[in-house]
Amino acid sequence: MHLSGLHLLLTYQCNFECDHCFVWGSPWQSGTMTLRDVKRVLRQAQDIGSVEWIYFEGGEPFLYYTTLLKGVQEAVHMGFQVGVVSNSYWATDEEDALACLEPFGGLVQDLSISSDLYHYSQELSRQAKHACSAAERLGIPIGVISIAQVEVVETTSTVGQLPVGDSDVMYRGRAVDKLVPQAERWPWEVFAECPYEDLREPGRLHVDPFGNLHVCQGISIGNLFQRPLSDICETYDPGSHAITGPLLEGGPAELVRRYELPHQATYADACHLCYAARHALRARFPETLTPDQMYGVT
Repeated sequence: MHLSGLHLLLTYQCNFECDHCFVWGSPWQSGTMTLRDVKRVLRQAQDIGSVEWIYFEGGEPFLYYTTLLKGVQEAVHMGFQVGVVSNSYWATDEEDALACLEPFGGLVQDLSISSDLYHYSQELSRQAKHACSAAERLGIPIGVISIAQVEVVETTSTVGQLPVGDSDVMYRGRAVDKLVPQAERWPWEVFAECPYEDLREPGRLHVDPFGNLHVCQGISIGNLFQRPLSDICETYDPGSHAITGPLLEGGPAELVRRYELPHQATYADACHLCYAARHALRARFPETLTPDQMYGVT
């Protein structure tokens, strides 16, 4: 495995509770890295020699501002390029956004802001506009992440349809509970491959506050608080892994066949079938299909 990017899920906690969230972020979620945890992860990333990018994500990483800032500073000092993903709740106006981002100037090489109708009541929120303006003033590269609505929903909290070209919902996590009823569905047999992740040669992995190393959110290939990252990468055998093996052979449909799982006739997408299959397999593979936070257990 040639790992070039490591994404730190700094916290599972979030000030939002978006319907499309596949890590079940919410104000009531638990699990947050300490600065000691961050430094431990960064040292292991440095040891393997191939990691170029470190991302800080969540949940909402700015909820733990000091840990985020010190973590970013440490990562840059160690020679990594750094990115941060945020919902920009902190950008209440441009001057506030400028004050918040100023310590990150010259450090962060990619600031990604989530702004869509799952987060806010406007197509491009005022917070996102303030964050973009402040980042541009500070010379921080910034982009906006938008997830398209499943359909036009006329409610006070979620309205309208985002423009064509925005990212589709992935039906896993909270999206399975909240959004699947609105989605078109397809026969389960057609989902014969994983369309989003390179499970055989992943270029980037996610590490959560408990040390779980995710090849896809909720599929762990080891715990770097128990085994070194270098050892996990060197010994990763995707074909023999209990979950990635079947997925590589025949996608989520093969998970159903391999483990003779009960299933519905139709699903919204490959993620939906995969998530449902993994949910059914958690008791059989508790160290692999972990943690609870990825499966809606708070």
